Amino acid sequence: MLILRNNDGLSVFIANAEKAGRKIGFVPTMGALHEGHLALIREAATLTDIVVCSIFVNPTQFNDPADLEKYPRPISRDIELLHGTGCDILFLPEVGEIYPQDIDTSLSIHPGRLAEVMEGEFRPGHFEGVMQVVHRLLDLVRPHILVMGQKDYQQVAVVRYMLEATRSPVQLHMSATIREADGLAMSSRNVRLTPAFRAIAPVICQTLAEARELIGRMAPQEIMDQAIEQLTAAGLTPEYFRIVDGMTLEEVSDPGQHEQIVACTAAWAGDVRLIDNMVLRP
Repeated sequence: MLILRNNDGLSVFIANAEKAGRKIGFVPTMGALHEGHLALIREAATLTDIVVCSIFVNPTQFNDPADLEKYPRPISRDIELLHGTGCDILFLPEVGEIYPQDIDTSLSIHPGRLAEVMEGEFRPGHFEGVMQVVHRLLDLVRPHILVMGQKDYQQVAVVRYMLEATRSPVQLHMSATIREADGLAMSSRNVRLTPAFRAIAPVICQTLAEARELIGRMAPQEIMDQAIEQLTAAGLTPEYFRIVDGMTLEEVSDPGQHEQIVACTAAWAGDVRLIDNMVLRP
């Protein structure tokens, strides 16, 4: 695995790969890697010839400077975990490489409701930052396939919109959420859970699974209300539990009118904010 820290080195490698006709896969991360990230890289390796993984804690997608400051950065451990996963290039840029002062990296597109509902309600500006950094990284890596995890379902939907709006040739591949044995979605934030809240947190997955069983038998609003009650009764503080169209993220009132339906939720476990989702249909 080759570790590159600047754009020039990456550009040379990518140019040589392109000349050789190699298919490039890309997995962008913010580090603090876990099995969920590693699964994305392994899947990218089955789809492409060369896999590039980036670790960059993007400042433009943090609403709270304190959250950015305390975001974990165990880079030595991350490098160890990447060995043997199929990762060929680890791109470790500094902020100046991604956002140089002489280049305008802003985007003039807005995904509308995709970025305003759910996470957008509680993290204003977050998805603008996501689109900005993903667009910039795609310009640098020039991959054929971008692999992202289903756990951040709304993020995938926003990035899909960005790719379509910019007429990008990059193919987006969404990989299934990787879970712990008790159902908790793997996340870099899980290590910050207290033992008590770690024991409670699997109720999120359980509540989503119940919604999957109830869709079509109970009105979506009733399912959402019941889910909020269950999460609260378990000791969590839910921000939202929504049943939405899988493409538009608009709230579902009549399941019969939607081909794909997804339940998405966010809840606080003490001072740790957890998100998760589950495809209810098909």
